[in-house]
Amino acid sequence: MKKIGLLTIGQAPRVDLVPEIKTVLGEDVEIIERGALDGLTIKEVEALYPRQDDEVLVTRMADGTEVKVAEREIFPRLKEKIKNLEAEGINTIFLACTGEFPSFDSASLIVRPQKVLHHVVSSLAEGLTLGIIIPDERQVVSAKERWSTVASKVIVEPGSPYAGMENIEKAAKLLATSGVDLVVMDCMGYTLQMKDVVLQHVKKPVILARSIVAKVVSELL
Repeated sequence: MKKIGLLTIGQAPRVDLVPEIKTVLGEDVEIIERGALDGLTIKEVEALYPRQDDEVLVTRMADGTEVKVAEREIFPRLKEKIKNLEAEGINTIFLACTGEFPSFDSASLIVRPQKVLHHVVSSLAEGLTLGIIIPDERQVVSAKERWSTVASKVIVEPGSPYAGMENIEKAAKLLATSGVDLVVMDCMGYTLQMKDVVLQHVKKPVILARSIVAKVVSELL
């Protein structure tokens, strides 16, 4: 059986994510899950919360609790987990986060969703008004800067995938009235069901991070 590592910035197992990825990769692929926050209590995770000028990452604990962590705190933990996966003989690692990270010094192939997503969207969005859904309001400025390089106009709306479907509906309704041509759900936490909700409201093409990246990984396998 083929093996792949899946590394989340939160805690494993990701019961909200892995089953949908397996529908793309197939049942003959074993997914070895690890999380940057594995083994930590919620109190210990609070020490990793973002400060005012930090890049904010939004993820979940194993029990589904939403947490926000600073990118600078997570990157070293990801590097450690990558080494652990390599020691287990895993040579392809799916980084389950669309955040921007420095390069990883790794012998394994690291599939970085932000790069995959960015290149897919840039091939489609020229001259379009691009709608972006991200998890947290503190990510709006950086998301707008990042996506403005690929589209004529960018409209960003926050809606956490870990805090109820009403957040997604609110973001979708706002984008629907903004005249967007294409929507990107810029977080691995967004599900196929959430994509359907956005489609119903916006009635424009919607790109879901997890399915696009899973399809790329399936090609590698």
